[in-house]
Amino acid sequence: MIDQVSSQKNAAGGASWSAVFAMSVCAFALVASEFMPVSLLTPMAGDLGVTEGMAGQGIAISGAFAVLTSLFISVLAGSLNRKTLLLTLTAAMGLSGAVVALAPNYPVYMLGRALIGVVIGGFWSMSAATAIRLVPADEVPRALAILNGGNALATVVAAPLGAYLGVVIGWRGAFIALVPVAAATLAWQWIALPAMPVPARTKQPGAAAGARQAMRIFQLFKHGGAAVGLAASSLFFMGQFALFTYVRPFLETVTRVQAPALSLILLVVGAAGIIGTMLIGRALRWRFHRTLTAIPLLMALIALALVAFGGSAAAVVVLLGLWGFAGTAAPVGWWAWVARTFPQDAEAGGGLFVAVVQLAIALGSTLGGLLFDRSGYLGTFGASAVLLLAAAMLTAAMPGARPARG
Repeated sequence: MIDQVSSQKNAAGGASWSAVFAMSVCAFALVASEFMPVSLLTPMAGDLGVTEGMAGQGIAISGAFAVLTSLFISVLAGSLNRKTLLLTLTAAMGLSGAVVALAPNYPVYMLGRALIGVVIGGFWSMSAATAIRLVPADEVPRALAILNGGNALATVVAAPLGAYLGVVIGWRGAFIALVPVAAATLAWQWIALPAMPVPARTKQPGAAAGARQAMRIFQLFKHGGAAVGLAASSLFFMGQFALFTYVRPFLETVTRVQAPALSLILLVVGAAGIIGTMLIGRALRWRFHRTLTAIPLLMALIALALVAFGGSAAAVVVLLGLWGFAGTAAPVGWWAWVARTFPQDAEAGGGLFVAVVQLAIALGSTLGGLLFDRSGYLGTFGASAVLLLAAAMLTAAMPGARPARG
């Protein structure tokens, strides 16, 4: 009955704002789940009997599974009602939190992290298309802003809250705390989301749909400006997460920060990120290309400065604040680049970008973990600086945004 009422309301041109807010809460829980290991790396590693670098691979494996899911979710889901698909993904998010929290060993922990990767890829690949179906056309920008508000809020509170909960109830308790949030979101979406059947014109046999999806991706890569931009963004996110994934052990072993102060520092990083996100729109309108170039260049300098001044708590707080200011705002710029570059095929371009970003996060956190275990923070932060500098150089050489034809 609820589904029928919601569908009729949406078909009549009404807006399902409750469903939009439910998806925003889901986005908050999802981003918090994705990056929770960043603030809990040390206790997780000790409890599971592995190094910090191996524990950090939990972010790498979630990124890898997100890549595969984002590219092929529409093919795998077939004609499944999109409401049912979103509810299934939300339930899987809660299951992932429980698996990680109760993991008796490292392989089970990695299994739980792989599951959250599937949810990440599926949810973000469908988010824009779902928002379009929930509200009238003139309200889509507002709906997307609300949906991404959950993402922005999670970037502020997830890391410091995770560190705090890790002290109070342990790292397992921090992950189990995500389960009731996922359950509440599941119930809200069950009530608020309208039925979203797949349009008949998009239903294709599995092989045909897969071939068509592969062809669309290939056509997007053939555009020179798109290829350079995707490579530049990939290097950027690799460099960002090669460093940030291992910021907690750096703060504990180099800066000598204790757990309460650690939460405050991570809160500074998140708060600075919100400010950066609020201001980057003006910078992009003023100098779009220069802004995209300046961000990785600034972060490369910050990575090197952290190596030089890592022993000074005051300097590290300022530097990490600047890191959050630039790094959290950067995805806004790159999503704007996607909209400029793929105006005729935003769905495929967005899915491709999600895949590229998640692959970069997986590779960056993997590389950072290997270097951290082998040569400590010097190797990890140095590699981050090199990757970010390469991203800045490639962005500077990137052609102006020209529509890609796919």
